[in-house]
Amino acid sequence: MISVGEGQAHILAQVTRVTSPELIPVGRALGRVLADDLRAPFDVPPADNSAVDGYALAGADIPGLGSATLEVIADLPAGSVLGGVVKPGQAVRIMTGAPMPAGTDTVVPQELVERSGDRVKIPTIAKGANVRLRGEDVRAGTVVIRSGAVLRPQELGLAASLGLPQVLVRQKVRVAILSTGDEVAEPGQPRGPGQIYDSNRFALGGLVEEAGGSATDFGIVPDERGRLRAGLLEASRAAEIVLTSGGVSVGAYDLVKDVLGEIGGITFWQVAMQPGRPLAVGRIGDALFFGLPGNPVASILTFLLFVRPALWKLAGRCQVFPVRFPAVATEPLRKKSGRREFKRGILTLGPGGWEVRTTGPQGSGILASMVAANCLIIIEEERGDVKPGDTVLVEPFGSLYG
Repeated sequence: MISVGEGQAHILAQVTRVTSPELIPVGRALGRVLADDLRAPFDVPPADNSAVDGYALAGADIPGLGSATLEVIADLPAGSVLGGVVKPGQAVRIMTGAPMPAGTDTVVPQELVERSGDRVKIPTIAKGANVRLRGEDVRAGTVVIRSGAVLRPQELGLAASLGLPQVLVRQKVRVAILSTGDEVAEPGQPRGPGQIYDSNRFALGGLVEEAGGSATDFGIVPDERGRLRAGLLEASRAAEIVLTSGGVSVGAYDLVKDVLGEIGGITFWQVAMQPGRPLAVGRIGDALFFGLPGNPVASILTFLLFVRPALWKLAGRCQVFPVRFPAVATEPLRKKSGRREFKRGILTLGPGGWEVRTTGPQGSGILASMVAANCLIIIEEERGDVKPGDTVLVEPFGSLYG
């Protein structure tokens, strides 16, 4: 058996290209991967402007002690520009975001002044206070978002602040999903004796979409060599990645790895991990192929560990593995040394930091354990049993509080 890390490295080495770029509106780019460095075409802000509602004046008019009275010569709302120059002894009523008038360099907040008619009494204040300087956010020509970044709401706002109506992103990775075997039935259809309803296609489709890909459902393919061959070939022509679940263990009816040997290249692995040991990886034409285990928890786990990094690399992401961090185990965790184990966990913030416990029974067929979890607990190959109070690695599932 190979290690999880060896398997991941082998798979990522097979991904030698990224999807083509496309230009899309900024408002539709959430979660997409930037295809080229984004540079600022101008300074942000484009001019010195007021950070507060108040009075703009020259630093030379700030009193050393006590207060000074200045003449208010104009009101300046945001979006307007004052012509001319503010002279010594004068001030301008200014709103947040309005460009600083020529001759001024300081803004006194309105709550610190006393105004009577066109006269305003100002206190001592630091020269340059409450002014946002031109380019203090972004300088023209600088890279503000790197290629390979996943565009979050803040990146969309930054792109819009630069006046960009569109951004160049990578096309979504197309993923074709099939379930195999006579033992699975379509939800909503009669279930025969010995059958179970197919959950894997729906879980995997959600995982693909959550990872930023585009999933196409190719349904259930029965244990018939001809139909399986035809289904896999059709899927490979429609996608960059083909996923199946089931049919990759050593059972007599496990046809997937045999058919893959006929129509494409395949590497069949036993991975030193629990759950999810059997995994078939290869190619059908230009498409990457992943034959995932049939047990639902093992199917989800092997997607997260092996398929998602490949999908993210194909999509041009600069980071292909999620963040992991330590947490304290609050219960004993049984573990065999020599393999990496992944337990479904519940991560909470305790008085001393992050704490984690399991969801209960950890069988690879217990899909409810994934539903109850908000993280994976990762216990490395060399470790044995974990005692309460020991530190373990955790990998959160999206938002911890979603």
